[in-house]
Order: sequence, then C-alpha cells, then structure tokens
Amino acid sequence: MTKSVEKFINETIKQDQIDRYLEDGNDFINDDEIWRKIEANKNPDKSRIRDIMAKSYDIQTLSPDETAALINLKDESLWEEIYDLAGKIKRKVYDNRIVTFAPLYCSNLCVNNCLYCSFRYDNKEKVAKRLNMDEIRKETEVLAGEIGHKRLIVVYGEHPLSDADYIADTIETIYSVNVKTRKGYGQIRRANINAAPMSIEDLSKLKKVGIGTYQVFQETYHHETYKKVHPQNTLKGNYRWRLYCHHRAMEAGVDDVAIGALFGLYDWRFEVMGLQYHTLELEKRFNDVGPHTISFPRLELAAHAPLTEHSKYKVSDEDFKKLVAIIRLSVPYTGMILTAREPAKIRREIIPIGITQTDASTKIGIGAYSDRYDKQEIEKQQFALGDTRSLDTVVRELAEMGYITSFCTAGYRCGRTGEHIMGLLKCGAEGHMCKLNAILTFKEWLDDFASEETKKVGEKLLKKEIEETKEKLPESYEKLLEYYKRTNNGERDLFF
Repeated sequence: MTKSVEKFINETIKQDQIDRYLEDGNDFINDDEIWRKIEANKNPDKSRIRDIMAKSYDIQTLSPDETAALINLKDESLWEEIYDLAGKIKRKVYDNRIVTFAPLYCSNLCVNNCLYCSFRYDNKEKVAKRLNMDEIRKETEVLAGEIGHKRLIVVYGEHPLSDADYIADTIETIYSVNVKTRKGYGQIRRANINAAPMSIEDLSKLKKVGIGTYQVFQETYHHETYKKVHPQNTLKGNYRWRLYCHHRAMEAGVDDVAIGALFGLYDWRFEVMGLQYHTLELEKRFNDVGPHTISFPRLELAAHAPLTEHSKYKVSDEDFKKLVAIIRLSVPYTGMILTAREPAKIRREIIPIGITQTDASTKIGIGAYSDRYDKQEIEKQQFALGDTRSLDTVVRELAEMGYITSFCTAGYRCGRTGEHIMGLLKCGAEGHMCKLNAILTFKEWLDDFASEETKKVGEKLLKKEIEETKEKLPESYEKLLEYYKRTNNGERDLFF
C-alpha cells in the first residue's frame, strides 16, 4: 500500500462526524434487539397481518414489530394477498410508471478489501482503471445518444484518485454531453452516484455540481458479519462511518439518499429489519424524510472473490420475492430498485410486486459502453450480471406488461426532493403529476431511439395513457396535448 493511500485512509474518517449522531455511545442497529423482535413476532394471526396490511396501504411506515410479523408469516394464502397489495401500494404512490437507468462505472481503483468484490485491493488480476474526462464523455455519448438513457447511477471505487473533486468533475462532464438524435437530442438529466461514505464538506462539493441521489449500501447491518467481510485495517472496515453517511449527506443538503443491503452476506430476515431501522432513524432525524430508494441486490459471482461462491446465506428465489414484498409494505412510499443482477425471468416476476426502478443495457466494466464488448468479461467487471438485454427490449416488455417507462427527471430540477417529495409521495399526488411527464418523455424516447417493433407497442400504450389522463386529470389534458404535439415536432424536455 502506497504512502498516498495510507494518508487517504488516515485522513478520510472524521470521528466527530460519527459521534454527533450516536445515542449514549451506541449506533441505531442493535443486533440483539433485532433478533428479539423477530423471535417475539412469530406465528402472527391473520387479523394482525390484515391490520398491518391496512396500515401500509395507508402509506404509513411500519414499526419493527410489524415488519418482524411479516417476516414470520407462513400462511401462503396470505402471501398471495401481500404480493397483490404490494403492487397496489406501488400503483397508489407511483402509478404504473417504471423508471429506467444505467450504471456508469468511472473507476475500479479501491483501497478496500471486501471479500465479495472483484474490485478489492488484493485482487491483483483485475484490470485497474480510472476513466479520464474524455473517456467519460465517450461513455456518456453512447448512453445518452445511442441507447437513450436520461438517468445514470455513476459508480466509483474508494481511492484517493476518485475523491470528491474527481467525482465533481465527472458529474459536470456527464451533464455537458448533448448528442443529436433522430428528432431531438440526447442528454443525461440526472446523475445519481454510488460512492464511498464522505465527510459533510466533501458532500457539499457534490451538492454544488448537482448530483442526484446519493446511494450507499451498508452491505450488511450485522456487526459481526460486517467485520468478517470488511477487513478492519480498511476504510470500509469502519461500520459506523458507513452507517451514518446518509446523515452527513442530509446535513450537506443532499436530501435524496438511497440505502440498501447485499442479500447473501447474512440472514435475509436480519437485513430486512436493518433496512427498516435505518428508515426509521432517517425519518426521526430528518423530519420524516426517509430513503428515496431502497435496493436489495443478491450476492453474485465475482472474480477472485471466493465468498461469492461459498456463502451459506444465499437467498432463494422464493425468499427473495417475500423480502421484496415486505420492504414494499414496510416503507410504502420509497422507490424500490431491482437491478440487472437478476435474470429476466425473475425480473418479470418481481416487478409487479412494487418495483419502481430498474436498469437496462447494463455494462459494469470500466469503459464498457464505448469499448463495445458484448460478452460478460468477468475479469473486467465487479460481479456477474443476470440480465444484459437492451433498453429497447426491456422498454417493450414493460409496455406489454402495462407499464410506461418514465424518463422524467423534472421533479428533481423543480425542487421536488427531500421533504417536498416525501409529502407528495405519502399523499399520492406525485404519481399523478409524474404520469404527465412520463407520457412526454416516453414519447421523446420512442421517437428518438425505439425500434419499429417497440415503437408500435409503445404508441399503443401511449394512446391508452392519454385517454386515462383525460378522465383522471381533465384540468391538465389540454396542456398535455399541446406539449405532446410540440414533443412530436422535435422539442425536448417539456414538463409539468
């Protein structure tokens, strides 16, 4: 390890930016309490489960005991009702919209040594690289100008060469790209980031350049497992520095934060409870503003990371479906992200039970979009993918399932974040407003990027959506028709 890396590790963590959030010296994850809750809520009766379901449909965050009761449910007939309810909750809050995005990996340089990740420091076989700004521009031109993405999740390893200043430069570069398309132009309108925990000062820098959601996964909430899979002489080995990174983001003004766990490192029931405690902690500290999204990736094969082959906590498809439904009921207002780790068959089954976002045309190697390699090259990427289908194929399938793909990012640029967005989500108003923008951005995408087959399916869906708007939002109907006509004529980024 070089002296610059050692200095980076020693200087990154600000202990006072951990201690300020502790209560009596403790963090908000109490392992013993979580297991006591799970044990105490065994064998819940039907009437209690139905009361919990009613509370969730009223868009109220569940308590840990209520989440634990769902975790313990054995009645398969009730599970079918829960799956159905999860879909209804999603439609109540978000309507039938599905947001799509792509990951853009900028750097796999990393000072950490996570036992489940092929980018870890000790993997000397990896092809280590950090993209420069010209390379990032080329990646973005493919994503925005050829595929048609409007949103990215931009991913970075934790390393002095991919610090906050580098991240800020990459975001500015991504936003600067503007590519001519068939009828309009392609651009990235929202760049979310998946990056290491940072100080309040560094997060303030990122706020200024307009990052979207700040996504950090705890990976596992179980303290002992966290120590085992994250060596203690590394930055990521500090459990609490990671646990409170969203608190620091909120203080820095980055008021859209995203949480998640890597299912397969520890017992899935514990991790679901950890996500719930994390949600409640954020709501308590930040005026009822919980996570903007929750992710639940499953452990997948990664090169030179043997834990990915031998974990005893791998989650079955049946349990995966249950945990997704439990999260949807437990945090009914949150966005839920299903990633391309999952194969197409699983994605088709899981999307109807509460999913709001998914990626497509996904490549997770450094420079993978402009290098144009099609096969999964395990040595070049962080883990194996289950679904590498094109955005065009995914959009068409979603339309055939009755979902409109939304490329809208207007709400964020109009200030509908933090407390504002939470209020709209919890009362159901956001779904109506965003439906209008979904129609316009879907029309944009069909005209600029869709294959003829997808365009045919998409335009049939658009006709249905516009008719529904006439019925449900008559006050907005005429303006929608005006914007729709202008979009058809080549104008872009019109929104309500």
